[in-house]
Amino acid sequence: MLSVELHAHSEASYDGRDPVERLLERAQTVGLDGLAVTDHDAIQASLEAADLAPEYDLVGIPGMEVTSAAGHVLALGVRELVPEGLSFAETLDRIHDLGGVAVVPHPFQTSRSGVLANISEDELAEADAIEIYNSRLLTGRANRRAERFARRRGLPMTAGSDAHIAEMVGQAVTHVDTDERSAAAILEAVREGRTTVEGRRTPFYISFRQAAGGVKRRAVSRVQRLLD
Repeated sequence: MLSVELHAHSEASYDGRDPVERLLERAQTVGLDGLAVTDHDAIQASLEAADLAPEYDLVGIPGMEVTSAAGHVLALGVRELVPEGLSFAETLDRIHDLGGVAVVPHPFQTSRSGVLANISEDELAEADAIEIYNSRLLTGRANRRAERFARRRGLPMTAGSDAHIAEMVGQAVTHVDTDERSAAAILEAVREGRTTVEGRRTPFYISFRQAAGGVKRRAVSRVQRLLD
């Protein structure tokens, strides 16, 4: 049984703060076996993290968080950029074409680009897995709805800290039923539903700080683009 973090952001995300080395250090410190850096619509930092992971005695899982036309989708196991803005179905197809696993994070939280604001539950059920525990939720209601949906549809389940600072890596962990320390084995276990999850809620003040930091970085980025 391996314990992995499948949803974390580096400084390459518009709302992330830390370099991948700090995320890897944190994952090692809290005793994880693997880490997926899933930046928003970016892949390069995740590829770097996957290459560096063995130096931290970790399995590195490349991936990204894709902004589809419907909302966010985690593309785990991909090594090429999945374009943003595609339909939900096209996004899943592109992830699969690249050999990846499509996991839908926080699907019932529409305020954070959850896809169910724009697709049906039948469409959601086409994903490979559902993130049923996301640490960055205020009440937990959306997590409970996600879990009920996944169980009702017989879908594989994952957890993710959705960390935007290194200290929050490992807040939510997916335990995968495999002893093989490889990204391929971990993702096969996820795809087959050989997972259990556990997690702790991100403290409210940290969620607020992360959100505020994201707004500031987006504003700075817009100004820089105007000046270029």
